[in-house]
Amino acid sequence: MAARRAKSFALTAGQTDLTTDVLEQVHEDVQRLATDYPQRPLTELLPDLFTTQDTLFTLLEQQRRPSQARQLYFLAGVTGGLLAKASHDLADPYAALTQARTAFVCADNADHNGLRAWIRGIQSLVSYWAGRTRESVKYAQSGAEFAPNSTASVWLPVSEARAWAALGNANATRAAIERAEAAWDSVQEDEVDELGGLCTFGRTRQIYYAAEALSWLPSETTAAADYANRAVTAYEDTSSPEWAFGDQAGSRSALAITRIRAGELEGAAEAVAPMLELVPEQRINGIIHCAQRVHRALGESPLAEAGGELQEQIEAFTRTPLKSLPS
Repeated sequence: MAARRAKSFALTAGQTDLTTDVLEQVHEDVQRLATDYPQRPLTELLPDLFTTQDTLFTLLEQQRRPSQARQLYFLAGVTGGLLAKASHDLADPYAALTQARTAFVCADNADHNGLRAWIRGIQSLVSYWAGRTRESVKYAQSGAEFAPNSTASVWLPVSEARAWAALGNANATRAAIERAEAAWDSVQEDEVDELGGLCTFGRTRQIYYAAEALSWLPSETTAAADYANRAVTAYEDTSSPEWAFGDQAGSRSALAITRIRAGELEGAAEAVAPMLELVPEQRINGIIHCAQRVHRALGESPLAEAGGELQEQIEAFTRTPLKSLPS
């Protein structure tokens, strides 16, 4: 509490002409939130997310030197992107896309292409999980023009691949996965990537996205299983900077779907068992959708009758998502 009060005083005292210390403090706050986001329950982060966005908006309401305004707009855009993801995780796509649009305005004011590309990735992600798959494709394609070198140049095409796969377009899915892989040859981390966490896109996430994309397509079950196995193995290392409980759960659900298609009920149950142990505070919107995909795949397979117990476990799990918890 004392540290928070000291920080609040420092920010207020520096409002007339922001000092280097003030800018460094706000940058550090945003970086910590970006790094923590994939690894900690959202309930632990929301108060600081709200406070940080409010602080940045307050600082931007004062007239600033152009260099300071650009940095504040950049940080406000990142924070808005994180809050867009938070609204998505709470199953509120309207609020998520509202936050993302404001974040994109901040990216324009900062004139930062890397941030523009990253926000388009957030918009593609939100639209994908909201079932607005063609919109997800458009956001991913729109962002590609801003991301020639950052890791978003990998994230955007593999996000496009997931949306094409959900639409059943196998050719477009494979082409987008190949573009994502080829993009690594020219990746150079930018100012967004340097924040880490949710703001950068690594190879493990790429493997998971490819697994999820291909798991939509029965004709690609073998390739999907290969990607899913690699992703599950990679996410077993909880000390990795790339570790994220949401993507770990998604990898396991993709693996379970491939095993259901192969007639391996026990293997499918084994794949999703760790996901079904997640506490309600970690049952974000994407994880709930992943669990429901496994439930649906099981119900549509010859294993439906034998898989009744697993379906019941999934139903119990999805009854208490994060959004159901008291705010």
